[in-house]
Amino acid sequence: MAQHSQPQLTAAPITAPPSPRAGLHRAWVIAVVAGAAIVTAGAFTTVPGLLITPLHQEYAWDRGQIALAASVNMVLFGFTAPFAAALMERAGIRRVVVGALLLVTVGALLTSVMASPWQLVLYWGVLVGLGSGCLTMTFAALITGRWFARRRGLVTGALSASSHLGQLVFLPLLAWAVDRYDWQPPVVTLALVALVVCALVALLLRDHPADIGARPYGGGQFVPKPAPVQGAARRSVKVLSNAARTGTFWLLAGMFIICGASTNGIMWSNWVPAAHDHGMHATIAASLLSLIGVFSSLGAVLSGWLTDRVDPRRLLVVYFTVRALTLLALPHVLTASVQPPLIAFCVVYGLVDVATVPPVIALSQRAYGDDGPIVFGWANSAHQLGAGTSAFLGAEARDLFGTYNVVWPALSVVCLVAALMALTVRTQRDARPAA
Repeated sequence: MAQHSQPQLTAAPITAPPSPRAGLHRAWVIAVVAGAAIVTAGAFTTVPGLLITPLHQEYAWDRGQIALAASVNMVLFGFTAPFAAALMERAGIRRVVVGALLLVTVGALLTSVMASPWQLVLYWGVLVGLGSGCLTMTFAALITGRWFARRRGLVTGALSASSHLGQLVFLPLLAWAVDRYDWQPPVVTLALVALVVCALVALLLRDHPADIGARPYGGGQFVPKPAPVQGAARRSVKVLSNAARTGTFWLLAGMFIICGASTNGIMWSNWVPAAHDHGMHATIAASLLSLIGVFSSLGAVLSGWLTDRVDPRRLLVVYFTVRALTLLALPHVLTASVQPPLIAFCVVYGLVDVATVPPVIALSQRAYGDDGPIVFGWANSAHQLGAGTSAFLGAEARDLFGTYNVVWPALSVVCLVAALMALTVRTQRDARPAA
């Protein structure tokens, strides 16, 4: 039986549990602020898809060179998450989030004055990737785990939606601005937005309900704040080592590799160029991607609600199967103008786009207990590894074959594989090590 050991935590001394306060629980304010940070990070992840064509035209850089920066960004976005979760438990959530937003601001500002492909990889790939990687669903899992005893699935779904809400809020405006003013002003504007959100986080975000003398939302008892966890990086690696001895982890990670490859990996970096190949204007293509983001947000919230009520494995089977069918149909509905079949694709694909996140978080928590957020962080790293690979290979396939039409059926097939994998996931917290 796999043992998931935890470091001994020393509770901060509390003289007496406070009485519940009437009115809006502070947990909802914390969730909104966390959502704002995730929205901002989500907006940064969509920008590379808008830059491929302008940078290719301005600097004559290969699409593969430009997509490499997006791939590095996505991989670091994922592999930062588990270390960021452990760092938040040591240094505090608010400090880490503020630092992350400052890092993406610096990376974006430096990108606006770059002149070589390696600078794009360093500034956008590395700096923005590291900063935005701290603001993933691992961060959301910590917020929901500390601040909510009830409605966790619903809040997880809402925070999952926040990432794609960044598309809804920023993407059409960014596409319009790139078309009208070139690509540098929108990048600088987004950096300034990150600074504003950074100030909001510093003012309103708190690490734990005990910081303000409150109970978790729906909790019957006051929960003392744990002492800072030492050895953040060491703990992340140890959790990975323990989880890697279980078959459950490899199933979750494998599904998320496919999930990343078939969603943000291919869409955020290659959707606009693929639509452009069919004669569609970049602003219209970005608006359609924003429409996907709208229904992704709705789908994530609905999935969170369903996760509280339905076996998460069954939900994943449905989500991956529907995604496979939509990707298979995409080459036949993607045209120069917006037609009803293309709108239907955006709606259906969007509904299952981020819907996989709440079930995977729930399975991670059920299988690994208190280590669940960090285990999910490592699974999310696999997600971004798949995303980064797909972003790069998708652009390379376009350069090699002159079309994206070979990409969509391949991704459809692997989504069906993920659906089969979901059927075999074990949900017991004492999942045994794989032989």
